[in-house]
Amino acid sequence: MNSNSDSHGLVQWHSTTIIGVRRGDVTVIAGDGQVSMGNTVMKPNAKKVRRIGEGGKVVAGFAGATADAFTLFERLEKKLEQYNGQLLRAAVEMTKDWRMDKYLRNLEALMIVADKENLLVLTGNGDVLEPEGGIAAIGSGGMYALSAARALSDYETDPETIARKAMAVAADVCVFTNNNLTVETV
Repeated sequence: MNSNSDSHGLVQWHSTTIIGVRRGDVTVIAGDGQVSMGNTVMKPNAKKVRRIGEGGKVVAGFAGATADAFTLFERLEKKLEQYNGQLLRAAVEMTKDWRMDKYLRNLEALMIVADKENLLVLTGNGDVLEPEGGIAAIGSGGMYALSAARALSDYETDPETIARKAMAVAADVCVFTNNNLTVETV
């Protein structure tokens, strides 16, 4: 079994690199468009960042298994409805379900979500993390993008510029990341 296989011998699909950058009252989430199966690019223009919730006031991006991420988007949207658009409360409640529910805990994805007040990383371990310095990145190219964004943040103030340049660095280094970006601002 190669390193791109899960415990069942199936080839994993990679949906990778997402970055969130918050400066002042502006947050940008950017994601690449590449979906890979093993060492093959299956789709170069996937949209892994989208607006959710009433009026699209929340932006969310995912890295991991695509079908799992869609399930999580739906769950988070339901929690946003339940908690009147309060992202932090909805995120905490969704990650509780994600960790405890027998079906949900098998989902393999990470999310970055943001609204006007929050930038959060959500995990299946029940984590709701507020990133240090207003920069978060996930996925196979996430650490490249995070490192680039942190270096850029000393010299650049615009969150979209930081996100785009950091994603360009990740795309140059990570074979599972491309330059076909989706960028949303909140």
